[in-house]
Order: sequence, then structure tokens, then C-alpha cells
Amino acid sequence: MWELVLVMLERLGIIVTVAFVMTRFKFVRHLIEKRKIARHSRVSVIVMFGLFGIIGTYTGLKVNPEQATYFRWVVGIEEGEAIANSRVIGVVVAGLLGGWKVGIGAGLIAGVHRYFLGGFTAFACGLSTIIAGAIAGYFYKSNKNNRIISLQTALVVGMLAEAVQMGVILLVARPFDQALLLVGDIGVPMIIANGIGTAIFILIIRNVIHEEEKIGSLQAQKALKLADLTLKYLRKGLTTESALPTCKILLKEIQADAVSITNRERILAFTGVAQDHHVGNEGIRTQATKRVLKDGEVVIAGQDEINCGVRDCPLHAAIIAPLKIKEETIGTLKFYFKTEKGPSPTTIELSKGLSTLLSHQLELSEVDRHLELAKQAEIKALQAQVSPHFLFNALNTIIALIRTDPMKARRLLVSLSHFFRQNLSGTTITQTSIEEDLKHVKAYLEIEQARFSDKLTVHYDVDPKALPIKVPPMTLQPIVENAIKHGLKPLQNDSYLSIQIEKGEDVVLLSVSDNGIGMGTKRIDELGNERVHSKTGTGIGLVNINRRLQMMYGEKAGLNIESEKGRGTTVSFHIPLKVRGNDGYE
Repeated sequence: MWELVLVMLERLGIIVTVAFVMTRFKFVRHLIEKRKIARHSRVSVIVMFGLFGIIGTYTGLKVNPEQATYFRWVVGIEEGEAIANSRVIGVVVAGLLGGWKVGIGAGLIAGVHRYFLGGFTAFACGLSTIIAGAIAGYFYKSNKNNRIISLQTALVVGMLAEAVQMGVILLVARPFDQALLLVGDIGVPMIIANGIGTAIFILIIRNVIHEEEKIGSLQAQKALKLADLTLKYLRKGLTTESALPTCKILLKEIQADAVSITNRERILAFTGVAQDHHVGNEGIRTQATKRVLKDGEVVIAGQDEINCGVRDCPLHAAIIAPLKIKEETIGTLKFYFKTEKGPSPTTIELSKGLSTLLSHQLELSEVDRHLELAKQAEIKALQAQVSPHFLFNALNTIIALIRTDPMKARRLLVSLSHFFRQNLSGTTITQTSIEEDLKHVKAYLEIEQARFSDKLTVHYDVDPKALPIKVPPMTLQPIVENAIKHGLKPLQNDSYLSIQIEKGEDVVLLSVSDNGIGMGTKRIDELGNERVHSKTGTGIGLVNINRRLQMMYGEKAGLNIESEKGRGTTVSFHIPLKVRGNDGYE
């Protein structure tokens, strides 16, 4: 008996080879991966597994139970002979993967074939083969939610199906004595061998799936890595400056011989083999590239379609993928190869994935651009709100002086004129130097000191090194105006205002302090975050400044207000030096 077990296990090597070949077929792989089968593919799957069962019949051992002899290959079967075979493996696997319809269909093919081979077990073996497909189909239903059939299930179902076959032989095959003798000889070896064979087939399938998942995981990791490396460039948009470093990164990481990026009209960048005659800033000549730009679909181009015009060009194939923004093709990503066989399927899929990821990055660049435009528009609107705020207060001051001191009013008008010339130019920019902003403040304070009739003392403590640093236009003046109007105006005399600007290592600190009436904690929490209506103002000044600072430098750059009733107020903020635009500080 054990000799028969060893011989049958030896024959499983053939079955393993056939199983591996079967996993190369596309519809079988789809069945393995999805555990589902399309209607148009069902017949193909049934026929293939049915043929697998037939192969299992022919690779079996011809047995004569009365003479206790074995024949290595099955060619024909005499009346008193039977077959110890692995036919049930193909049928069981068909049922486990495709359900009862596929299992019974494969069982019919293999079973009918076995019946016509003849022998006293012909009908019993044919019938049991169909039953095996039904049994496997039952286990398919109970394991349908499991992505992969377990080895234990495959082993049990394979052994069960073979055990049922032995039972059917005893029930149906005649003469009974001969059937009993046959089952006694081959029953246990066939149950063991076919159970192991079914488990080995499922093991092969599991390895195929795991290998593909591993490859897919590696490709996904590579794609995400490349997306991360190219993000800082493509977020700036599709330009020559962003395309060239992107091509260099892709060439280093992808198994390609050259990489190119184009927009709709010209080559933005090319790097790799043949870059001596494939150069940037040339117009697009390749018909395949033009087809991708028109249709928005990936094209695998041969040497004829590359058509660079150079006779000895080493590039013989290319993957040309579209780069899109909102379904509109704005350019192409091209991978070139020297081999005439062209790129592998894995490289093609990776190229498609990369074109999608890079397209998303370009979409983000458009979002960034629109957000920046919206931010600039909001900054301009905020600046426009500040201008009339100052104008109305300044004009009221000058109107009051015209009757009492016309010459002083004239000087103040000159100062006001100077202020608004700078103010109007400030609406076209989002940043100005602290020095220019301080001039605005001094022009304003000339008017306010005239209003206070020498009751106001102003002290400047300014670090000259801080003067070139950039700030949003008209930042200090509304803070100073707010201090005078709400903090100092109620005082009868000895009004004091201090403006301090200090440059540190990482930030410039700007603060405006007064010795006015101060305010409570609730008022402090409201200022700078929402409009605080009062009898003397609209409440938009500090809100606008706080908003502009946060938009340009982040939430931490907002206004900091310290005050106590009867003890004055200090409003301060800081400008980070490591921001683009602060005169070389990066």
C-alpha cells in the first residue's frame, strides 16, 4: 500500500506542473484573485479544469486487483482493471474556486471521459467524479467570504471527495468482491495522495497571489516614494523648472533608459540616453505623443512611432502617458527603452500609476495657485478697508486746524498727501519694508500730535537692522490709531505712546504701547478676532491686521494684546525672518 502511495505522490509532480501552467492564463488568474467568474469565461474554466481531470486520469496507475499488479501509464483498460489516479484534484479545485456549476461542469467532462475508458469501475468512477465537483461546490459556498481557500480545507475536501469515490465504487461497481478488493488496495493511497495533491494545488495558487501582492506592494511603495520626491517640484506647475528635476528623479528610480515630460506644444525636459539629440524646448514631433494629447490614453510606441529623425538613435520603444488636470490633458510623461521588446507589463502599470499621481500633483498646483490668488485678493480688500479708515480721521483733524492754524493745516495736508501717495502704491503690493511702514506712522502721528495740542509724547525705539525686513503694508498705523483713539483720547494730559521695533535671531518684534485707560480681559479676547463696535470706530482695524498677519505668516504671527484697566495697553506681533521675501532671509 505504501509503495502505491509513494508512486502516486511521485505522479503529483506532473499535476503540479500543469497547475502552475494553468495559473498563467488570464481568466484563471482572475478566478483565483476575485473568486468570481464572468459568464463568458465560465465555459473556458470548466473545459480547462475538465481537461486537468483527464490528465489526472492518464497520469494514474492501471490496477488489476485480482493479480495485484500495477502499470505505470494508462493507455487502455481491460474489463477487470481500474485506475488509481488523481483525476479528482482538478474537479475539486474547480469547485472550490468557481462554485458548484464549475465543479459539476468539470466533473462531467472528466467523468464522461473516464466512463468511456471502460473497466468494471467505469460508471462508478464517472459518477463519483461529478459528485466530487458538487461536494467542492458546497465548500465553495461555505468559504465564499474567505479570500483564499485554506490548505486545511483543500486537504479535507480532496480526501473527502476521494473517500466518496471509494464508497460509490463499493455501491455501484460489480462484481462486488472485485470492487472490495480494489478499494482495499488503492483506497487509502488515493485518499492520501489526492488530499495532498489538492492542498498542493491551492498552495501554488496562494504563492501566486502572495507573489503578485508583494510585487504590487513594492510598485505601490515605489510610486508613493516618487510622488513624495517630485511633489515639491510639480506643486509649482508644469514648467521647464519643475519638469527637469522630476525627470531626473524618475530616471533614477524607474527601469527606463530615458524620461521626458512635455506640455501640449513642446518638450519641457529630457534626460537619459540620447539626450544629445532629444533636447528640451523643441516642438512635439512624435505622432504617438500627439495622439496621447488628443485622446488622453496611454500609448506603447515602437521605434517607428518614436521617429526622432536620428538614424542611430538607441531608443526603440516608449511608454507615453497623459498628464491631466480635471480630465483635460495638459502634457505627457514619456519613458524610453533601448530594447526592441519594449517595457514589461509591470513597468507599463507603474508608468500608468505614476502619470495619475503626477497629474494629481499638477491639480494640486492649480489649487495652490487659485488659493494664492484668492489670498492676494483678500489682502488687497483688507488693505482697501484700512485706507478710508485713516482718511476720515485725518481729514477731521485737518478740518479742525484750518480755522485755528492754517499754516499748520497746510503742513499736515502735505504730510497727508505724502502718506496717500505711498498708501496708493501699497495697494499693488502685499509686502513693504518696516522703514516704509514707519514713515506712514510718522505721517499719521504728525496729524494726531497736532490734534492733541502737545498733550501727546511719542517715543521711537527702532533697531536699524530691522528696517529692511518686510511686513504687510499699513500694519503699524492702524495699531497706533487704535491706541490713540481708544486708549489716549480719554486722558486729559500726559499721553504717552511708544513704538518699539527689535530684530532678534529668528524674528522681528514690533510693539506699540500706550499709557491709556486700558481694557478688561473680555475686551482683549474680542479685539483682533471680531469686530468690536464702539462710538468712535467701526472695529475693523485690528481685525484686518490680525487677519493679514495670519494669512501671510501663520496663526502664531497674529496680534498679542496685553492690557489692564487704568494701566495702558501693549499690542505686539512678530515677523519670522525665515520666510521668502525678507531680503535674503530664508
